[in-house]
Amino acid sequence: MKANKGQIERALDAPPADIRLFFLYGPDESGSIALAKRLERAMGPGAERIDLDGATLKADPARLADEAASMSMFGDKQWVRVTPLGDEALPAIEALLQAPHTGNPVVAIAGALKNTSKLVKLALDNKAVMACISYVPEGRDADQIAIGIARDLGLRLPQDLARRISDLTGGDRALMAGEIEKLALFLDAAPDHPVEATAEALNALSAESVEEDIGPLVNAVLGGDLKAMHSELASLRVIGTNMGSILRPLQNRAILLAVIRSEFDASGRLDAAVESAGKSVFWKDKATITRQVKLWDANGIARVIQRLGAAERASRSSRNAGDIMVTHELLTIARQAARERAG
Repeated sequence: MKANKGQIERALDAPPADIRLFFLYGPDESGSIALAKRLERAMGPGAERIDLDGATLKADPARLADEAASMSMFGDKQWVRVTPLGDEALPAIEALLQAPHTGNPVVAIAGALKNTSKLVKLALDNKAVMACISYVPEGRDADQIAIGIARDLGLRLPQDLARRISDLTGGDRALMAGEIEKLALFLDAAPDHPVEATAEALNALSAESVEEDIGPLVNAVLGGDLKAMHSELASLRVIGTNMGSILRPLQNRAILLAVIRSEFDASGRLDAAVESAGKSVFWKDKATITRQVKLWDANGIARVIQRLGAAERASRSSRNAGDIMVTHELLTIARQAARERAG
């Protein structure tokens, strides 16, 4: 059944027993990811998260229902997150909804699916599913999201700076959050120690800064340009960039490629699949993203997302070991892309 933002937020904060699946889709994937984090908080820090993706469920449609009904060996809470997800996982979703018993909540992040998608139709028509579409915020909506993110971090963000951050990041919530988190750390802000954000501080940390622009690295890794990747990594090391900080943009791009690839596999029309992503693809990046979609099939990009997730967890646990892990994973991904280019 269809849910608006308020309804889905309340349900994710306190999952109802009769909802088997929270289905989050639409062009604003960062917004869907932010919603999914509400379920993570609701389940608590001790809960076990089971990660699946569309390719895995296509190969084993019964897996999702099994995981939703499984019990932890230690009695801890469990929940299931599926990302990326497309129509290839329809049999798995049907099996979940038809299962005699489930106990673990499931949240699926499906990306920019069309209203004609069988998966969307199923989610909207079934009372055991709460489906919510997220659109990329624009104008005042994006500004208010930035201000809200800042408020939670103890940062008072003036309207003009909020607009600047939303413009810099194209309204992408994850990128806005990253910029605001850096600003809060720079100003030593905290919920119990609120601080006023300043243009001077934002200038020092601006995402427009050329030396910290990792867009070329993202394209080098996912495009299989090993020489460019090594060059970009060397530049980032010179300025002391934490390797863990480059993973979010890489993950966002990989998820975008997965969504477009799913649409391409369904329609057979690559240009139309890229266009269907809407504002998630900036006009100047269309050619690059089109080339990258050609390099990665659905299974390949799913493995990339898993690898980046593992690297992110390693980067949080240990700075030095995490940096080594991140570099290793980027090299593995770039080499695979290079093989696909050569083939």
